[in-house]
Amino acid sequence: MDQSQRYAKPDLDETQLMAAGRHVLCAYHFKPKAGYEPVATAAHFAAESSTGTNVEVCTTDDFTRTVDALVYHVSPLPGGNWLMKIAYPTELFDRNITDGRAMLVSFLTLTIGNNQGMGDVEYAKMHDFWMPPGLLRLFDGPAMNIVDLWRILGMPLTDGGLVVGTIIKPKLGLRPQPFADACYQFWLGGEFIKNDEPQGNQVFAPLKETIPLVADALRRAQDFTGKPKIFSANITADDPFEMIARGEYILETFGENANRVAFLVDGYVGGPTAVTLARRYFPRQFLHYHRAGHGAVTSPQSKRGYSGFVHCKMSRLQGASGMHTGTMGYGKMEGEASDRAIAYMMEREVADGPYFRQEWRGMKGNTPIISGGMNAVRLPGFFKNLGHANVINTCGGGSFGHLDGPVAGATSLFQAHEAWKSGSDVLEYAAAHRELARAFESFPADADSFYPGWRQRLCR
Repeated sequence: MDQSQRYAKPDLDETQLMAAGRHVLCAYHFKPKAGYEPVATAAHFAAESSTGTNVEVCTTDDFTRTVDALVYHVSPLPGGNWLMKIAYPTELFDRNITDGRAMLVSFLTLTIGNNQGMGDVEYAKMHDFWMPPGLLRLFDGPAMNIVDLWRILGMPLTDGGLVVGTIIKPKLGLRPQPFADACYQFWLGGEFIKNDEPQGNQVFAPLKETIPLVADALRRAQDFTGKPKIFSANITADDPFEMIARGEYILETFGENANRVAFLVDGYVGGPTAVTLARRYFPRQFLHYHRAGHGAVTSPQSKRGYSGFVHCKMSRLQGASGMHTGTMGYGKMEGEASDRAIAYMMEREVADGPYFRQEWRGMKGNTPIISGGMNAVRLPGFFKNLGHANVINTCGGGSFGHLDGPVAGATSLFQAHEAWKSGSDVLEYAAAHRELARAFESFPADADSFYPGWRQRLCR
């Protein structure tokens, strides 16, 4: 059934829609199945996303039609794809009965719901969305961000710069004492340690054995260095009560250092419920959103779901303090230099996406977390591309893979940041700073790629 007469309104003006503020706007790349017309397919997509189905139903009334999702733009893209923009009335989105707040599960259920499995759609993927002010204010937004970490670490509160962190490697297989020992060794040089995404309460490393040892390692490292340290503890679980139990136990165990604990949540696999629970139940902890599993829908190889840009933008709505953004082509993860737009959308008061400019209306920004194949050799180029270093960098291999161990690995990260910040020639800086120079020897393939001829200048 062609539903374009009801659900396609090409005469709607995007500027006017934004000014009125009654719709959420979403931009998709899609491809109709063979034999299906693009506008009719888009209209069916909008119908399935809101008030319609594949047939007319007798229960539709005049009010129902006022909350139809409406396709207002369809145009061809290279490669046989099409761009479709849909305006979703804000009334469609669910609200909490407890406090009237908006919920991301409703946003996803409508915009990335049954429409992903329709028979006339080859694929459809959301690449951007725009949130109107009236609905935007109903989302939690972050309670904490990198500024709060800078405060804890005694760094400047404006452009405080890089928070040097790591991931304990191997990600699985360490028993409690070796894990805590690895934490201590890194903290002698670095600042921030996170659980890797699968680390939790494994039988060979029970949380109630591991956490006391980690808390002790943090205390000892602080005593030895005279500097504060931060641990990001994974509390992800299926059961919200289990997450609360883990969080409360961790805070109790860290005691006087509880303010130096962040909570990591695997937000893609755990879903918005897990993220919101942590945001609301532990509002005084930095909420570390790990995006493990996101590539199933966000990868450029995936034609369905939503993009990495959309995923990170949603994390700000949910209230994540920091979010793994990928490495923008400078690490081992998929990505390219232009992905810096992801960080800008997370951080800035106003930012441009692929299709929409978003004003955040005072909602606190969240923090790019950079991980995945990064090391001191790769960092200066990353900072140059991004334009700043106000990120958390968690280098696992980049720290523990340093030839001189994790303390030197952490120090090399600080030195890479200082080399970039001072505008120095990186190789000249490395020649005067052993840890950074040894990072080139530790990661020679990266050094060859980013700094051809480095051996002639450093290996004398």
